[in-house]
Amino acid sequence: QVQLAESGGGLVQAGGSLRLSCAASGDIFSINYMGWWRQAPGQQRELVATITTSGTTNYAREIEGRFTISRDNAKNTVYLQMNSLKPEDTAVYYCNLFWGGGMDFWGQGTQVTVSS
Repeated sequence: QVQLAESGGGLVQAGGSLRLSCAASGDIFSINYMGWWRQAPGQQRELVATITTSGTTNYAREIEGRFTISRDNAKNTVYLQMNSLKPEDTAVYYCNLFWGGGMDFWGQGTQVTVSS
């Protein structure tokens, strides 16, 4: 069984920064994708960023240049450094881990609130 534990959310003023962390534990396939998604009230969950085991990244256009995803494979941990935060970044942020064969796991979510 795989578990994801997120941390680092909170309240920040516009223009500020936050760093999210997500540690995965359990029976994890060595080659995988980790990523962050977010869901604002009344909105669908949307992709923020992903990163492969080898470090290839993919970002949503809305956050490119402000957010940076990274990972520590030895710790099975993924990070999301969020800079220049805007009120529209307010959402619940979810960690995601997946690999081939339909193996797809989600964290419980962490609230990020950006005040104007």
